[in-house]
Amino acid sequence: MTSEVERTAGEQTRTAGEAARVAGEAARRRTFAVISHPDAGKSTLTEALALHARAITEAGAVHGKAGRRGVASDWMEMEKARGISVTSAVLQFAYRGCVLNLLDTPGHADFSEDTYRVLAAVDCAVMLIDAAKGLEEQTRKLFDVCAHRGIPVITFVNKWDRPGREALELLDEIEREFGLRPTPVTWPVGYAGRLRGLVDAREPERMLRYARTPGGAHAATEEVVPGGVAAREEGDDWTQAVEELELLRADGAEHDREAFLDGRTTPVFFGAAITNIGVRPLLDAVVDMAPPPGPRELAGGGTRAVDAPFSGLVFKVQANMDPAHRDRIAFVRVCSGVFERGTTVTRAASGRPFATKYAHSVFGQDRSMVETAYPGDVVGLVNASALRVGDTLHSPGSPAVFPPMPTFAPEHFMVARPVDISRSKQFRRGIAQLDEEGVVQVLVSELRGEQSPVLAAVGPMQFDVVAARMAGEFSAPVRLEALPYSLARATDATGADGLNRSRLVKGEALTRVRDKTHLALFPDRWQASNFERAFPDAPLESLLAAHA
Repeated sequence: MTSEVERTAGEQTRTAGEAARVAGEAARRRTFAVISHPDAGKSTLTEALALHARAITEAGAVHGKAGRRGVASDWMEMEKARGISVTSAVLQFAYRGCVLNLLDTPGHADFSEDTYRVLAAVDCAVMLIDAAKGLEEQTRKLFDVCAHRGIPVITFVNKWDRPGREALELLDEIEREFGLRPTPVTWPVGYAGRLRGLVDAREPERMLRYARTPGGAHAATEEVVPGGVAAREEGDDWTQAVEELELLRADGAEHDREAFLDGRTTPVFFGAAITNIGVRPLLDAVVDMAPPPGPRELAGGGTRAVDAPFSGLVFKVQANMDPAHRDRIAFVRVCSGVFERGTTVTRAASGRPFATKYAHSVFGQDRSMVETAYPGDVVGLVNASALRVGDTLHSPGSPAVFPPMPTFAPEHFMVARPVDISRSKQFRRGIAQLDEEGVVQVLVSELRGEQSPVLAAVGPMQFDVVAARMAGEFSAPVRLEALPYSLARATDATGADGLNRSRLVKGEALTRVRDKTHLALFPDRWQASNFERAFPDAPLESLLAAHA
């Protein structure tokens, strides 16, 4: 008969072995986002990375071409029609023995909230810079979020096959604007618009030359050219590239892993995503430089180790990704332990159990059943109607709560009404779904009633998404009427009641459905000041600004 001591020793051995297995699997994960200003080429780079990892066999433009598969991450009809990303997407694929979880984010400022939520789920970011435009407004904002969250940043200077600025000038701008020391890993041979090849700063005695494929449909052929041959064939372009690299190296601009992880430096790569030039070195850098999952901060202080029992963060909820099934999927970043399909976990917000019977691994719009997942992986839980953005899931008996997701101050407001009153049920269901996903914030008041909710957005393009999805997915077309407000402040029930009854202050108070916060809406700051004078005892608090 096995003694109690032997059983205890066996359990401890299994526990230690399980922890070691989780730590080993976590070390193989790289979870990163691609961020940039609109039109810098994020979706194109996302596709190029997947192409080089052989996760897809042929690349296509966002609009698609005959007989060619389109961008896997842009799956909404509105995205395909406009050629932009309006929602984040997840692509998981293997490369060099690692599992890469790539999160493609919207670049447009109108969709800042979605991008900020994604950044709560990654360990690294690839910042894309247009060779001609340099650092742009949205790039600056997203970098600030990365810096605030302690997310290390790898920089890719894109579109070097087109006319643009000087390479050294772009590095100076990065250091001046971000206080971040750029450390080139690849360097262009030839100026922007006349790219002859790339030099790897770690092996400067050779050049990488690329043979483009028609339309960039396949990975560009990469040829290693010895330095002597490059000097003879490329002349002054090669000489200038080598001299610039030597100058930078003499100035201490060399990659240092510790400085990179501390957010003091950024490795820099050059290339052209649309023709797949310079993408392979960037993909290698994600494996070699990006950090694997580590301990996650908890809302009450302290951290959750990767080898602790299972915990996960819901960072995105999306409905109707599969039009044939009209289902709802919650994206969960595994933060610790092992996720096992079919187990019952606990939703921290309610303390209630949640069954994980339908769990998928996601690749854009495509998905497949997943049985297990490890820290860094993103799992899609299907038909997860109880889950909300920002929820923490954890193993029963091992509680954890991660910090809440930020909600930003809306600046645009519209009343929504169904075009067809007979579709009121579908209208209410669709509006509630879009609120839960965070597409817009939904506000209601006793004055207007729930049949005429007010939609609040950071940017006006969010309303285009609402109109398209309400008509296409919920068969409930909406009529939107703009309200004359541009400023939102948080108040209490007394302040809200006073504002709605006041004849001295122009404004309106509503309640945010998601968290029951009372919001006071004003046309301008002057009216907000009038409110403070009229109701000195009522709070009027600023909200987190997405465009700060």
